[in-house]
Order: sequence, then structure tokens, then C-alpha cells
Amino acid sequence: MVDTSSFGWEGHVAPTPLDEYSKRYADFFEMRREDGILELRLHTDGGPYVHNWAAHNAWNRVWQDVGNDPENHVLIITGTGDTWFRGDPRQTWPKPLVEETPDYIFQQTIDAWKLIENFVNNIDVPTIAAVNGPGIHTEFALMCDVTLAAEDADFMDPHFMVGTAPGDGLALALQHLMGTKRAAYAIYGGAGIPARKALEYGLVSDVLTREELVPKAWQLARDIMKRPRFARWSTHNILNRPWRKLVTEDFGFHFSQQSLATVASKALIPVPELVADARERKVW
Repeated sequence: MVDTSSFGWEGHVAPTPLDEYSKRYADFFEMRREDGILELRLHTDGGPYVHNWAAHNAWNRVWQDVGNDPENHVLIITGTGDTWFRGDPRQTWPKPLVEETPDYIFQQTIDAWKLIENFVNNIDVPTIAAVNGPGIHTEFALMCDVTLAAEDADFMDPHFMVGTAPGDGLALALQHLMGTKRAAYAIYGGAGIPARKALEYGLVSDVLTREELVPKAWQLARDIMKRPRFARWSTHNILNRPWRKLVTEDFGFHFSQQSLATVASKALIPVPELVADARERKVW
């Protein structure tokens, strides 16, 4: 913990320490910090992350606690096992969102909104994602300064495929990184983007074996730590600037369109067979 007593700041309110917030989010992230490098590993019961709304609710707050902790100098985000994300959409959405209460709809909206805003705006240190396998909800991995991918990682935006509009931030990332035409083709077709193709398109920084993936992220993080703190902070600000502009200018529009489509359609996953291919590829 930074000793602020020498600053002469009487009444200073200290940020939440790692040993406290790591316990608060323990059901969703395994955290470890070494020499200022914090690794957040998504998990469910110690295994691959299985999507649930409790985790979705926690994500926007964990970004705030991580960003507010001055002991965090570099952030690594990765997953557990051989997939980034798992979850049966029929279990995630047992009924159309329009059938939920207004407070439920509002909270899910705020969670999805702040998930992106807080990740982009509240974390002021270099960020590295190590995408350890196939799975959706890769928007915050793609918005990291550096995105490393395992050889079998598979990137896709499933929203149109399951009957709504692609507005949670992933389409925003795809459009920015690989261009409007490629993004439209992938979104309309519900097509996966394999890791090597993702590298060709500029979605990721490098593709490695799963065994090499996290060690490479840590090696890069340690190299980053060799530079002065102000250099690290300023460089992240420069590299993160396009995302902050996109989120400020376009994310609200994207997300409002998804919200409208999801509620007004009064259905989700109208044809369950549409997700069969994604399930076979372990993307969902």
C-alpha cells in the first residue's frame, strides 16, 4: 500500500486493498499480484468460466477497484482451462428480457453499460489480455492494449445470430479493429474468427500455444515494468485513447439499439439451431 502519510494528506481515504477486493470477487476471478503486475483469471468453481448474470454484474465494479488500487501497475486478464467463455444461451436467458421486471431490465442494462465504460475509463495502467480459448464476450479482451490469443481461440459476435442487435461493445471493437465490411460479414453470418484469421485482421497482437500464452503475457508485463511509472501511464493513455473516443461517441448508440431490439422483439434465440455451430466450436 502506498504510504500517503509522507504526503501530508490528513484524512486521506485509502483505496480498497487487494486482499479485500480479491475476496469480494473470488467467485468470478482468481487474482494474483507480483511486483505490481495483477493477473485476473476468469473462472467458475475453479474451472472454465460459465456465463452468469452475477459475474456480469460484478465485472463493472471489479474494473473500478482494480483501477483505484495504486499498487496495480500492469493488468493481465485471462481465462481458465481451454475456453474463455462457456454457457448455454437457453439457460442464460430462460425467458425473453421483456418478461422481466423493469428493475431487472434496468440493472442488466446498467451492468452491460458500465462493464465497457469502466473498463476503458477506470483502468489507467497497461493492459494485456491472454485469450486462452474460444468464447464470446471478448470485447474487453479486444480493448486491452495488447491481446494475445491461444491457437484455438475463436472470436465471434453472437447477438444477431440469436435474435438481437450487436450493441454490447463487441461489434464496436470488431468494426474498429478489422473494418466495417469484415465486421458486418462476421456479425450477419454469426461466423467465428479463428485466432490466425484474427491476427491477420488485426484483432489480436499475437497467437501462441496455450502453454506459451500466459507466460508470454507475464514476460511482456515485466518488460513494461522496467520503464518509469509516468512512461507506463502516459503510454497507456495514448494507446487507450481510441477506445475512450469510441465509447464516448458511439457505445451509447450501439447499446441502445441492442436494448431496443432485445425488448421489442419479445424473443431471443428464435431458432435454437442457429447456435448449434457455435456450440460445436465451444464458442458458446
